[in-house]
Amino acid sequence: MAHFLIFTTVLALVSVVHSQCGSGTPNAMVAGSGSSFTATKGSSTVYTGSDYRAAIQAAVDSISSGQRVSVMASGSIGASTITISSGKIFEGCGTINVGNRAGHGAIESLNTQGVQIPYLTMTGNPYFGLRFYGTRDLTLGKITMNLSGGLGIRFDRDAAANSNVKMDVISVTGAGSHAVETWNIDGLTINQVIARNVGESGLLLQKTTNAKVGLVDGNNVATGTGYATFRMANNNGQNPNGNYNTNVYIDKVVSRGGGRGIFCVSQSGGVVIESVDLANNGNNAILIENCYNVSIRGGTVNGGGEVRLAARSEFPNNRDIWITLTVNSNTVRESPCGENTNWTLSGSASKSIC
Repeated sequence: MAHFLIFTTVLALVSVVHSQCGSGTPNAMVAGSGSSFTATKGSSTVYTGSDYRAAIQAAVDSISSGQRVSVMASGSIGASTITISSGKIFEGCGTINVGNRAGHGAIESLNTQGVQIPYLTMTGNPYFGLRFYGTRDLTLGKITMNLSGGLGIRFDRDAAANSNVKMDVISVTGAGSHAVETWNIDGLTINQVIARNVGESGLLLQKTTNAKVGLVDGNNVATGTGYATFRMANNNGQNPNGNYNTNVYIDKVVSRGGGRGIFCVSQSGGVVIESVDLANNGNNAILIENCYNVSIRGGTVNGGGEVRLAARSEFPNNRDIWITLTVNSNTVRESPCGENTNWTLSGSASKSIC
C-alpha cells in the first residue's frame, strides 16, 4: 500500500489549499439564482444578467493565472461550454446543470498548464462533462457528477498529450458512457474513482503511463457491455521504448454486479493491482486478453462471470501474468495458454488452467 499512501498524501495537500469551496477571498465570484446572476472581480461587476454560463465565463475570463474564481450560484448552462485557460483555479460550489454539445465538454481546458478544479458538482446529460487535452500539471479535486447520460471526464484520443495529471475523489453516477476515460497521459495520480449506475467503464485507461490509482469502486457499471469497472486498453502501460516494465499501480478494485470487473485488452499491461473485491459481475469477473506483465496480488472473486485469460489472433499472446486470488462459486479458465503464466489460487472455483 506504499504507493497509495504516498500519493494520497500529495493529493490531500492539494485538496486542503482551500479548506472549503468558496472559502477565504476568491478573486472572482458568481452569485445569484433563477434568472439573475452577477459575476464580480473584487469590487468590480463583470457581468449581470440572466445567462448563467455567460456569468461564469465572464468571471473566469476576468482572473489571471494563479487566481481563483468561485461559482457560488447554481443554474444551467444548457448545451454550451465553459472554457478555463492556463493557471486558473475554478471552484464549482453551486450545482452546474449542463446539456449536450456534440463533441465538446460542458467544461473544457485544452492545451493548458496548471489549471485546478478543486471542487465541482455537475448534473445533466453532457456529451463530455469535463474535456481535456494538451494539459500539463492539471489538478482535479472533489468532482461529483450526478448525470442522466453522457460521459463524465474525457481526455481526448486524437489530440495533444497530457502530463502530470492529479485527481482526488471522482464520483460519477448515471453516466451513459464512461465515468473517467483517459488517453495520452504520462504521469497520472488518482485517489478514488467511484462509479454508480454507469453505462460503460468506471475508469478506462488508454495509452497512459506512470499511473498510480488508490481505489476504483463500481456498482452496476457496464451492464450488458464489454466494458468493466476498471479497464485498460489500446497499449495502456506500454513504455515509450516499447517494453512493459511496471509503471501502472492500482491499490484496489471493487466491483459489484454490472458487467466485467477488470478487463485488460489490446496490448496493455505493465500493471500491478494489489487487491480486488469482485462479486456477481454479469460478465467476466476478470478478463486478461493480449496483455503483458500483469500482476494481481490478492483479493477475492465471488460468483459472477469467470476469471479468464484469453487471446485474439491479431495480437501477441498473453505473457508474464501473475494471478494470486481466492475465487469462489465461479470458474477460472486459461485458453489459449499464455507465456509465463503464474497462478496462485484458492477457493471453491473450478479450474481449467495451463
